[in-house]
Amino acid sequence: MTALPLSALEQHDEFLARHIGHDGYDMAAMLATVGAASLDELIAQTVPAAIRLQKPLPLPGPRREHEALAQLKTIAAKNVLKKSLIGMGYYDTLLPKVILRNVLENPGWYTAYTPYQAEIAQGRLEALLNYQQMVIDLTGMELANASLLDEATAAAEAMTMARRASKSKSNAFFVDAACFPQTLDVVKTRAGWFGYELIVGPAADASKQEVFGALLQTPNANGECVDLTDIVAQLKVSGCITAVATDLMALVLLKSPGAMGADIALGSSQRFGVPMGFGGPHAAFFATKDEHKRAVAGRIIGVSIDARGKRALRMALQTREQHIRREKANSNICTSQVLLANIAGMYAVYHGPQGLKTIAGRIHRLTGILAAGLKAAGVKVLTQRWFDTLQVETTAEVPGYNLRHVSDTVRGISLDEKTTREDVAAILRAITSKPADIDKLDAKAAADDPLAGQLRTDAILSHPVFSAHHTEHEMLRYLKRLQNKDLALDHSMISLGSCTMKLNATSEMIPVTWPEFGDMHPFAPPEQAAGYAEMIGSLSDWLKAVTGFDAICMQPNSGAQGEYAGLVSIRRYQAAQGEAHRNVCLIPKSAHGTNPATAQMCGLQVVVVDCDDSGNVDVADLEAKAEQHAAALSCLMITYPSTHGVFEEAVKEICAIVHRHGGQVYMDGANLNAQV
Repeated sequence: MTALPLSALEQHDEFLARHIGHDGYDMAAMLATVGAASLDELIAQTVPAAIRLQKPLPLPGPRREHEALAQLKTIAAKNVLKKSLIGMGYYDTLLPKVILRNVLENPGWYTAYTPYQAEIAQGRLEALLNYQQMVIDLTGMELANASLLDEATAAAEAMTMARRASKSKSNAFFVDAACFPQTLDVVKTRAGWFGYELIVGPAADASKQEVFGALLQTPNANGECVDLTDIVAQLKVSGCITAVATDLMALVLLKSPGAMGADIALGSSQRFGVPMGFGGPHAAFFATKDEHKRAVAGRIIGVSIDARGKRALRMALQTREQHIRREKANSNICTSQVLLANIAGMYAVYHGPQGLKTIAGRIHRLTGILAAGLKAAGVKVLTQRWFDTLQVETTAEVPGYNLRHVSDTVRGISLDEKTTREDVAAILRAITSKPADIDKLDAKAAADDPLAGQLRTDAILSHPVFSAHHTEHEMLRYLKRLQNKDLALDHSMISLGSCTMKLNATSEMIPVTWPEFGDMHPFAPPEQAAGYAEMIGSLSDWLKAVTGFDAICMQPNSGAQGEYAGLVSIRRYQAAQGEAHRNVCLIPKSAHGTNPATAQMCGLQVVVVDCDDSGNVDVADLEAKAEQHAAALSCLMITYPSTHGVFEEAVKEICAIVHRHGGQVYMDGANLNAQV
């Protein structure tokens, strides 16, 4: 028997050793290669003494892998799961298990890096091409990108694209008052920093305004399905670019934005199999006409040929993007939500056109049955032309369900893929206090469809890929074929980038699929989300300890959004200090292209700071430019460690120079792991 003490046998560091994946021999070989005798000596050689912590971070001690999962399960159990019929862009959905197991839970899909190297990314590129084709078909457009971060920021991207594409001299943008409120809030913020005038009103008033662009929504926040054809035609007369926020599931049945004459269609693909997850992440879709392709934000997957003349896929039209055009880019968006886009695309592949029509048809019929039952009981239904959402005059609550509180006397009810006839019967019983004959109401709903005249007549998803993989074994084989065309952690170490999911361990991914987390609506009452509140609160405290800051915001959905939030915070702070005129942003030449792209989105003038051959900031040039622009200096954006992977010796001096000249410092946290 071993003579080791119990403390040595308890293996508290087992997760770390298995996750990072090197043993003592590997460590010794790597240290010898770089000429260091120990890890401490390596740290001493690479991390400047001036910034090294002198004491351990005030964080809780480590837990073994199964202990951490058990603790998280206890936290998750504090979330109260009711059936959320709140809608507002978030709906319960059924993720096919073959996609759950072979995409969402598969490191062959979630650990691969951005497909800059198309040769090792043909599988994901094909999956994204499927996603783009799905979006093109359902929106009636000619071109789609490979996803954006969320519906609200997609709407903001539509606004800035409209400004680029419109020939109108107006500086005003119109927003339908019936858009989702979270969308309106994001568009308001983005418009403010671009200096656009925002006009909010009923969709019918859009053509009465002189605007360069307009954002309309159907189905809208009230549940109304609006045929926007006439409004769009009137807007076109003045050169206005029209964007329509919409719902992919509704478009399975309804006339498309393209058929209405719209220039842009956007929305969330969440309800195509992606759990609500308390608000995200979800892939936004964005589609437009071919003539606007160079004005689009985000990745676009295109079909090309390889060196042997064979069909090959690649990211197309990259000259629009931040990693090339920097402050002149269309947007600061990078990779967006590829994993979630792949799930949504595969959902369409697995169900096919007929399967989607069945799902959408069932949702719509159940909504019609609910409306018929409410009307028969004398309850006023305010929505006239619904797909899945009704606004109802009632103060009733439905036990076990969350409804949207539109006002003190109005409730919103949005049905979804999981809704059953039993759910509809329970809702009717709670609101009307009467039992419902669902079959009798079904006949009435079928005869009185409010969408007559708005249904689409064109074919959808006619590409063979949407008709070939409808059984589990066919889908499994297809996913495996695509996976084998990619390089991910299941094949190799990935020596690119730091801000991806490639280092997520299996136990870190497992809770993502727990219903206690996945099935929580973002607008559920706070008392139902106590587990989320505890988890977010603990993580915030730990991040405050790691970063040394006083507060943490969990809202940004990506590094690009984090940059935007950071610079907006700086600009608002300076405005509060009476220094709103500060509008110069210093950015090192070596910085990632997202930095200058974000700066221009915040109304900042980019001034580039020179770097030496190793990528370090030229301190003398920084000081000269900080002094030159002292009266208008807003901030410096710096990545630390740098994009070259170097801990710059002069980082404290760099920050002091900026502060001395009245500016703030934004530190890019893409390499935050290296700070710990």
